[in-house]
Amino acid sequence: MATALALLASLLWGTSDFLGGTAARRLAATAVVAISQAFALAGLIVVALATAAFGADTGYLGWALGAAVVGVIALSCFYAALAAGTMGVVAPIAAVGVVVPVAVGIGEGDRPGVLQGIGVLLAFAGVFLAAGPQREESGERASRRPLVLAAIAAAGFGSVLVCVAHGARSSTVMTLLTMRATSVLLLGLLAVTGRTAISARARDLPLLAVIGAGDVGANAAMAVASTRGLLSVVAVLSSLYPAVTVLLARIVHSERLTGIQTAGVVAALAGVSLIASGGGVG
Repeated sequence: MATALALLASLLWGTSDFLGGTAARRLAATAVVAISQAFALAGLIVVALATAAFGADTGYLGWALGAAVVGVIALSCFYAALAAGTMGVVAPIAAVGVVVPVAVGIGEGDRPGVLQGIGVLLAFAGVFLAAGPQREESGERASRRPLVLAAIAAAGFGSVLVCVAHGARSSTVMTLLTMRATSVLLLGLLAVTGRTAISARARDLPLLAVIGAGDVGANAAMAVASTRGLLSVVAVLSSLYPAVTVLLARIVHSERLTGIQTAGVVAALAGVSLIASGGGVG
């Protein structure tokens, strides 16, 4: 069960990240984050009311607030990197952040099986290979700015995974709802003070709604998976979304990868199969 939910999170994250990066090519990255998160918040309020989640133990609160602050920074950097760089390179770099929850999980006593351990290492190797080398365009090396933004996003995403996993022990719904409410409030305050722009045309709203739904769905799937399996393993499985983003970028935007990057994506997928077959995750 944990394996299936973690892989579902990867599918949802990979799709929403591709759509978010595409939207950020014509909208400000902060606008994509703020509006998509607002749609996600509206949906979570309905779910919370339907499940009486507002009465849950408040042990999730600190974790949710921390995840919100870090998540806003990470997601804004990530969408900006996807918009400015090659999606097939940016997404795998951001996924390296999985080292954070893996380290935390092992520190808390997770003991993955042998096949799972090999799978984790293979997945890590795949992510690093997929991150480079970059193709040269017009005789010049691609800008390093998207790579720096992706690295910041990686650290943030890894930290958010840990926060969400811990918050979910009290309430998955309230962890996600508090995250989204705080994120929307923070970005709203920045917009009011003139420090960021949040605007979109009516035709962009359906896409932003889908992005928000995909992101919150992925967080929910990962959060539940973390309560049923090893955090160190679930985190790796749910962070293999670059394969989805890379595939969509190849199909829709005709992005091409080097042989090494292609090998990296294949290695990451092979790691998934080993982790899934190793048992012990639920």
